[in-house]
Amino acid sequence: MTSNGKFGVIGKPLPRVDAVAKVTGRAVYADDMMLPRTLHCRILRSPHPHARIVSIDTSAARRMPGVLAVITGADLPIKFGILPVTQDERALEHEKVRYVGDPIAAVAATEEEIAAAACDAISVEYEVLEPVMSIEEALAEPKDERIQDYGGPHNIHKLVALEFGDVEGGFARADHVREDVFFFQGNTHLPMEQHSAIATYVDGRITLWSSTQVVHYVHRALSKVLELPMNRIRVIGAAHGGGFGGKTDPFAHEIIVCKLAMMTGRPVKCTLTREEVFYAHRGRHPVLMWVRTGVTSDGLITAMHFRTALDGGAYGSYRSHVSRSSCISKRSRTTSASIPWT
Repeated sequence: MTSNGKFGVIGKPLPRVDAVAKVTGRAVYADDMMLPRTLHCRILRSPHPHARIVSIDTSAARRMPGVLAVITGADLPIKFGILPVTQDERALEHEKVRYVGDPIAAVAATEEEIAAAACDAISVEYEVLEPVMSIEEALAEPKDERIQDYGGPHNIHKLVALEFGDVEGGFARADHVREDVFFFQGNTHLPMEQHSAIATYVDGRITLWSSTQVVHYVHRALSKVLELPMNRIRVIGAAHGGGFGGKTDPFAHEIIVCKLAMMTGRPVKCTLTREEVFYAHRGRHPVLMWVRTGVTSDGLITAMHFRTALDGGAYGSYRSHVSRSSCISKRSRTTSASIPWT
């Protein structure tokens, strides 16, 4: 507030601190960066929504001219995640894939085209398993082995039941009771800028420039997976070409470029294709909702029984706390299901 008693900030139009750099084209995005001797990374992804990995043969890819490094899940075996209860994801999977697009191997090469060709040269043998393609299937008895080996019953990650107030009394006081079923299809954020990251490893220290929205999550995941102290890792958030929440998670490509930089001693860069963004995105979850509501004749809600099942995808991420609701007299049951995204 100013000396004359008027607000100086609240209710006033203020310029964005990054506006000039963006509208003049001077903002540097992660995909704009190209350090000297940079290697290009491409990622081999699963074509199956649910399968065991029987074997991975990278010998042909390693022999290709221009290929400097090839890694698999055996090189990055430590799992990571956002929450303590969702440490279930690997940067590269070497045991079982759980969605179409699950990363399996990665290549660093002098040219992006060479890296892509080397990925095509990698041979993977799968034991295909029965996928879970809907919320209803996730809640039912599994037809094959479960997507994850924790949680339950069935393909449920977490089951929570809450009750507030006198629910049955609220329904008894209601003049009208109705039941509704709603389904939200879910969507992807689809920012204009694809996810991108570039890493260097100099004097035992990692520096990562990324399009991430939360550098702290990436910092923590890198320290855990790469087994490096946090003071030897620096994560820099580059200018954003849109995020909307879809770049808040740590992503596999961010960890992969750091590992490849450690192995080669050269900068390594990876920018996801638009197709890969759809595979790897952390979108708004599909949700199935059943609601029983009691109301009076004048429109007062007296009670609500709410059951919801949230399609959390193949891995935990944020899904155990993304579904929340409230009401004065309410009984709720929230289920987070493991469903491979395809």
